[in-house]
Amino acid sequence: MSDYHNNDSIKRVAIKVGSNVLTKEDGKLNIAVMAHLVDEIAYLRSQDIEVILVSSGAVAAGRSEISPCGKMDHVSERQLYSAVGQVKLIRRYSDLFKEHELTCAQILTTKENFSDRGHYLNMKNCFDTLLEQKVIPIVNENDTISVEELMFTDNDELSGLIASMTKADMLLLLTNVDGLYTGDPADPSSELITEVEQNNNDLEKYIQPLKSTRGRGGMATKFNIAKKMTQQGIDVVMGCGLRHNIIKDIVFQNRETPFTWFKSDKEKSSPIRRWLAHSYDFAQGAIKLNSGAKLALQSNEGVSVLPVGVIEVMEEFEEGEIIKIYDEQGSNIGIGKANYNSELLKAEMGQKDKKPIVHCDYLSLNL
Repeated sequence: MSDYHNNDSIKRVAIKVGSNVLTKEDGKLNIAVMAHLVDEIAYLRSQDIEVILVSSGAVAAGRSEISPCGKMDHVSERQLYSAVGQVKLIRRYSDLFKEHELTCAQILTTKENFSDRGHYLNMKNCFDTLLEQKVIPIVNENDTISVEELMFTDNDELSGLIASMTKADMLLLLTNVDGLYTGDPADPSSELITEVEQNNNDLEKYIQPLKSTRGRGGMATKFNIAKKMTQQGIDVVMGCGLRHNIIKDIVFQNRETPFTWFKSDKEKSSPIRRWLAHSYDFAQGAIKLNSGAKLALQSNEGVSVLPVGVIEVMEEFEEGEIIKIYDEQGSNIGIGKANYNSELLKAEMGQKDKKPIVHCDYLSLNL
């Protein structure tokens, strides 16, 4: 496909580029690959498609720039490399985008920024402002201040949060393989899975538990992020970032190019539910529902969680905190924002005509 035609259904894309794409074997940045990816993003912008870039590579760039003096723990090492490497990475991006008369901006964030609704909205406003001004946001985790237990699993997880927050139409996960295979991609007998329908869980048997050589994630994380995004109406495509014109081929659906396309149902969830869908790690409490309450939630999207259906407060919580919701068998069926604290709920459990503990507008289910 030499001539690309704008896909009117795609107005905004989030693109995640992994460390294995951006770095060479010696650990240094692969400037040629960066330049080509920037060329492709510039082409999307010429077609009035907005782009948010989630880029790895800072730690790898820093590792090639500095040799530590003495021993350091894992977190200190990441802080050193990322602080040094982020400067090099963003400077290179800035120079490459300038060649296309485009401006980029750096956004560094931590997982904690997504736990508070106010911080979340403030960050969303920042993205909205940059995109309105035709600036290309370049996002990465702020490894210099992140503590290990609160780090993102990897930038795949971060890209999912960003795609959800910015209501992207599509999320591109660019790695060093063509997509999801039926086995080891290095095995000639393995076949590429080109399309995945929403809620197809049969493919989990093909997920390899191995992590990437330079990043923190792997195929399991990418698959889980893809499932979560498609449930929110966002298509996810996994492809090889080292292929020529891979971004354009994905966005404009050149099916001669190999990649895996996770299809969504195209019905985007509400902003609050998008936030909640990624807030499981920030939950402060937990409740258990009876079978009748679970059945009611399954049967109607507009149903709230009422005290009459609660049979146990599993973990204490305060008003406004995120709580996990379990069924009688102990399976997690969703999360929500508590209308009041656990002490009041204990006094009203099993009673009818009481205020919902979780209103349907602040409820995210995985039933």
